[in-house]
Amino acid sequence: MHTVDTERVLADGHRVLDVGCGEGRHTHAAAMADVDAVGLDLDRERLAVAREGFEETVADVAETTPGFVRGDAVRLPFADRTFDAVVCSEVLEHLPDYRRAIDELDRVLARGGHLAISVPRYWPERVCWALSDRYHEVEGGHVRIFEAGDLRRAIEGQGLRLVDREYAHAFHAPYWWLKCLFWERDAAGDPPGLLSAYERFLDWAEFESPPIVGRVENALDRVVGKSLVMYFEKP
Repeated sequence: MHTVDTERVLADGHRVLDVGCGEGRHTHAAAMADVDAVGLDLDRERLAVAREGFEETVADVAETTPGFVRGDAVRLPFADRTFDAVVCSEVLEHLPDYRRAIDELDRVLARGGHLAISVPRYWPERVCWALSDRYHEVEGGHVRIFEAGDLRRAIEGQGLRLVDREYAHAFHAPYWWLKCLFWERDAAGDPPGLLSAYERFLDWAEFESPPIVGRVENALDRVVGKSLVMYFEKP
């Protein structure tokens, strides 16, 4: 499940950094696009899953082999202007000092390069916080809710220019509302049937559904998309 459309920020021969890569979904996509990709994450276990996932499911169809590096988004272990594209998807909402991370994303991005950022959209995220304190109080959880204008100004303050913005994952907003509503039961291993059924629907929609289902979700993204995605260019 890709939040950022990597094809919008990549070109052949580019170097791309996926900051907070998690289990590697965007890093894998970049490797399939014939670019030099690096996935960075602070969590060793998730990096291991990203490496294994590449070898098991992506390596046979990828054009390049990505690197995976352990590191912190607020102290990126790379020289200035190393990358032609930087992806940072669903990361900034976890960081107490997100402005320092933005400084770092800008620092390692080359002139003429592209930055793709995604965070939870304001109003679907607000519903989640209202339904469950534990949703955002778990260790490593979300520490803020972004308003689109505030995040845009923080990034444009680095001199980057907004190219486009969109929303993604409309089907996931109701899932997280249900998960928050029944958080205690789910955590206890007794999720209600409605939540389990919706999880099955999401799996079906992602892996087995006809194209029309994807088109329906795309149409709903503007109204109820859970993620805000913004694309920037560095002059």
